[in-house]
Amino acid sequence: MVVLREPGEVYLLGHTFGPDATAWVERIDPVTLAPLARSVDLPGGPAWPGGIAAHANGSLHVVFGNHVHRLDPGLTVQASARLPRHRPYNSFVVLPDGHLVTKDFGGRLPGDAGAPVDEPAELVVLRPDSLAVVARAAAPEPSVARISALDDTVYVVGTSGLHRFAWDGARLRHDRDFTPVYRTQPGQTYGWDATLALGAAWFLDDGEGSERFAGSFRGLGVSSAPLHLVRVGLDDGAVSLTEVCGRPGGLIANPPVVDEARRIVVGYDSANAVLAAFTVDADGATHPRWTRTQDHACHPLLLPASGALVTDDHDPDRGADQVVVLDIETGDERLRVDSGSPWQSVLFPAVGFSDDVYLCSFTTLTRVAARR
Repeated sequence: MVVLREPGEVYLLGHTFGPDATAWVERIDPVTLAPLARSVDLPGGPAWPGGIAAHANGSLHVVFGNHVHRLDPGLTVQASARLPRHRPYNSFVVLPDGHLVTKDFGGRLPGDAGAPVDEPAELVVLRPDSLAVVARAAAPEPSVARISALDDTVYVVGTSGLHRFAWDGARLRHDRDFTPVYRTQPGQTYGWDATLALGAAWFLDDGEGSERFAGSFRGLGVSSAPLHLVRVGLDDGAVSLTEVCGRPGGLIANPPVVDEARRIVVGYDSANAVLAAFTVDADGATHPRWTRTQDHACHPLLLPASGALVTDDHDPDRGADQVVVLDIETGDERLRVDSGSPWQSVLFPAVGFSDDVYLCSFTTLTRVAARR
């Protein structure tokens, strides 16, 4: 994962794999991607992709494994802490007052054929300076998805429902009157990260099986119900399900993208290699807009002014991942270029400083820039 700080400052989070993995942060040249500085190895724990943020207080914060770290811009460690549970914490959000909120990961880890986690997830609020725990709150069920926040409200996609918690500066309070359930069909599996836009939480279901990743998600889905774009109204909790392609065996591990100005939401099914866009009515109803065959799996990235949608497309025959820029209104291709990665990206891209984009896979960091 890449984050940008001050102009010209680009930071890359990397990590090893396994039950006792470590992480590190590099500052890289924004154009050549050459490493300019590197942190020491950071204690991690059970591996699942974590997250990094450039905080308003000047620090860099990293959550990886069951640890959290604060680094200065020169990548010297200022504070570190072990998180309460011995399982990965998959990234975090920063609240308006600067506190960090993270949550343990309730999914299977690679190579784990045992039973899924049945312990309810726990949210942890951390001070941004000392990283001390200032509040904890139990969710009603396990959660695999990364958390989302809108102002001081934190949303958690559980394994069957959407839950929200209000931060009052001292405590996270569970809203027990907000109880939408999205998992209502036989063969349907849990949802991943929620995008909060147009008065709703938007996410994709049928996320079970992501631990089977083998360089690509193509053909690895285990859900017998078709994969859905899920909409949950933030005012009334109303749930609607829209099939992305109607085929069984779907799989994703990332959120959809929402273009609020154009009222378009784009979902995908990584196991069945389908990307699909939907028009959103004023009442939240969705209508098919365009669909295309494409081996996409990473977090889609929207450039709102131009309507450019940054995606990926994995070519299993060549063992090559491609960066594909689409027109979000039509689905037409504007750009296609090899990323240099043999593995499909299942991670998060980032917008650069000058009409450029950074795309990460587990093997490769790629910069794609507009011609001048």
